[in-house]
Amino acid sequence: MPRKTKNILFIMYDQLRFDYLSCAGHKTLHTPHFDRVAKMGVRFSRSYVQSPVCGASRMSFYTGRYCHSHGAQWNGYPLSVGEQTLGDHLRNIGMDCHLIGKTHMRADTAGMQRLGMSETCDIGVRMSECGFDPYIREDGLMATGPDGFYDARRSPYNEYLKDKGYAGDNPWHDFANASIDDSGDIASGFLMQNAMLPANIKEEDSETPWLTSRTIDFIEQQTDDKPWLAHVSYIKPHWPYIVPAPYNDMYGPDDIQPLNRHDSELDSPNPVYEAFANNGIGKAFHKAEVREKVIPVYMGLIKQCDDQLGRLLDYLDSTDRMKDTMIVLTSDHGDYLGDHWLGEKDLFHDASVRVPLIIYDPSEAADATRGTVCDELVESIDCVATFIDTAGGEVPNHIVEGRSLLPFMHGNAPDDWREFAVSEYDFAVTPMRKKLDLSQRESRLFMIADKRWKFMHCESGCKPMLFDLQNDPDELNDLGKTDEHTEIIDLMYQRLGQWARRMSQRVTRSDKEIENMAGKSRRRGILLGVYDGTELDEELLVKYQGTAPGNYLNER
Repeated sequence: MPRKTKNILFIMYDQLRFDYLSCAGHKTLHTPHFDRVAKMGVRFSRSYVQSPVCGASRMSFYTGRYCHSHGAQWNGYPLSVGEQTLGDHLRNIGMDCHLIGKTHMRADTAGMQRLGMSETCDIGVRMSECGFDPYIREDGLMATGPDGFYDARRSPYNEYLKDKGYAGDNPWHDFANASIDDSGDIASGFLMQNAMLPANIKEEDSETPWLTSRTIDFIEQQTDDKPWLAHVSYIKPHWPYIVPAPYNDMYGPDDIQPLNRHDSELDSPNPVYEAFANNGIGKAFHKAEVREKVIPVYMGLIKQCDDQLGRLLDYLDSTDRMKDTMIVLTSDHGDYLGDHWLGEKDLFHDASVRVPLIIYDPSEAADATRGTVCDELVESIDCVATFIDTAGGEVPNHIVEGRSLLPFMHGNAPDDWREFAVSEYDFAVTPMRKKLDLSQRESRLFMIADKRWKFMHCESGCKPMLFDLQNDPDELNDLGKTDEHTEIIDLMYQRLGQWARRMSQRVTRSDKEIENMAGKSRRRGILLGVYDGTELDEELLVKYQGTAPGNYLNER
């Protein structure tokens, strides 16, 4: 019997850089299990997220639409109750859609209340959970300060730790994301000086193994009569940068890749770039001692992720599920780690906006491309289209703005693939807007990238940034500082305008429906512009001809 994909494991790691895998060229971090999936499938080497910040990026992953379309532009911005998501599309074609882990989704409670929708009914739960049926929702952001928890939702992971005997109200921080100093006090992972200390937790109880165990539990409970997609969404290697032994000291400063930055980047810099380079996170990563503590631990977190991926792959092999389960490995954005004088994410250098994307398709149709690398321009919104296509549905391209990647995996690369990729960033709620004295509407960035050029526009009116990826692959020389590349900048603005004029809001009628509607109104009796009827086929007048059913003219 031919092999065919039945189920999908859609695995996302938070803040995983595209180049921190051995299959992507990292020289000292060995990730054999990521590499194993790459050898079984296709690695897409130019995969861009639609926004380099968690919430906005994920909403594009889950809707298949640009931020410009769905509107959830930053963390904590609700996804409108009217937006269709991956779960809606898959359930329409008979595939269940489950969540195990993080979404960073904020529910549109005002919209739900307006529609009289209860958050506890099935549809209300799905609206609150980004369209997924939640097996476990755990965003892994249980930080707490003077004003309370950052995330006030119940944490299944915290409850697990309490059940295991870890004490206190917040073992997520006190054990999983903290160590103990020489005085016996908590050494918080939020203080980067503590990064290389071992987290005060048994390794098997830390976040990444815990979520892997829950994923295996979920698969064990599935029956063969219903196909499913499981979105397995890990919080790591996202900060706090701390990991249990043995991963905490598995790597050291000698394992750090060369720092990708240059003093010239700070010479007459773009003002938006300068503001981010000089914020608290950027300044922290300017320091060698910060990078030398954080980066080895970031690598340790990734190594733990890789080991747990191996555990999951071995389980799929042992249960014979590898033969019918698609595996997708990706991330919501990267991490600068000091490159370009920046920390965290936010802007559009590759360290931030480019992510790993590896897809294993078990079907026989994918045999010819196993172990290959595709360097076409891929966007995160392509995942929704790929999953719909895999499940046997027709991609509703009046709603889903991405395109299926199955043709690349099946050796049938399309001739009309995109010429450029787009990403957006709304920094209206950040301190950088205040520092730059910009209005909310001015605090928006757009990236246009092709295989040669990368361009950043800021709505505030400052000069754009431009990089020549062919001659400056490290993105160190901002050509937007001068007027020497006006033709390229004009081209990028034409592309930005072309993209902004796309059909993105006509979501209630498909192209096919509109085509079928064209010219049909006359057959329903609307005969505008007709003088004596000779202009029409006779059948269009049949309801308007014949003896009058009554005569009231003589009664006046």
